Amino acid sequence: MNKSKLKVIIPSAIIAVLLLITVLSSIAVVPAGSTGVVTTFGKVSDTVMQEGLNFKVPFVQNVAIISNKIQKQEVEAAAVSKDLQTVSSNIAVNYRVGLQSSANIYKNIGSDYETIVLLPAVQESMKSVSAKYTAEELITKRAQVGEEIKKTLEEKVNEYGIMIEKFNIVNFDFSQEFNQAIEAKQVAEQNLIKTKTEQEQAIVVAEAEAKKKVIAAQAEADAISKKAKAQADANKLLNASLNDTIVEYEKVQKWNGELPKATGSNSIIDMRDTTTTKTQ
Repeated sequence: MNKSKLKVIIPSAIIAVLLLITVLSSIAVVPAGSTGVVTTFGKVSDTVMQEGLNFKVPFVQNVAIISNKIQKQEVEAAAVSKDLQTVSSNIAVNYRVGLQSSANIYKNIGSDYETIVLLPAVQESMKSVSAKYTAEELITKRAQVGEEIKKTLEEKVNEYGIMIEKFNIVNFDFSQEFNQAIEAKQVAEQNLIKTKTEQEQAIVVAEAEAKKKVIAAQAEADAISKKAKAQADANKLLNASLNDTIVEYEKVQKWNGELPKATGSNSIIDMRDTTTTKTQ
């Protein structure tokens, strides 16, 4: 290959490479669930690129990718309760950046908005809400406390375009002394419930026994009453059957041995004389 051809090929190749670089530099691909923040010589544009293939001015404009997907951040927060108990908590926050807020966040905060805005807001919200509740209430009203912390957190970060999707208190932890006190209280409550249950059972048993005695006494009284009635009825029947015999027996017991005298129309005949006459 002679020098004249080289002089033609080399410039052409350089131009082709430059053109390729220029074309590639004018293309910006924004991933799904994200927006592209355009900067022109470092100045942030209010217009953002949507997901997909986009074009920009090569060598002049740059594109910063901001994710608008829901993201999760776990935070360890320390606070003090209303009754001055130290509270350590593990918190899970689901959040996302609003589509219309990407440019504003990048311009005013930058891509490290989690460290600059979100995490401090979580810590501050946790402290301010925990101070309203006693340590025991933080446990018994956990759902209510979580909702209040979420509401407080939203008020702090929504102005920056960060939206809180979900807020969970994964775990509460207290000092060893407090945990021991809670355990002792639970044991005492369980013992009280056990004692109360045993007393109630004893009362039920006593009432059952008393009812058995009442029923037995009632049954015995009924039996005695029935027996007495039966005896009275028997005596009544016996008396009725013996009345005539007793009357005759009483007559015999009272007879003086003299036969009764017969009476006639004109005179009274002595039955003893008649008997004597016939004998003779």
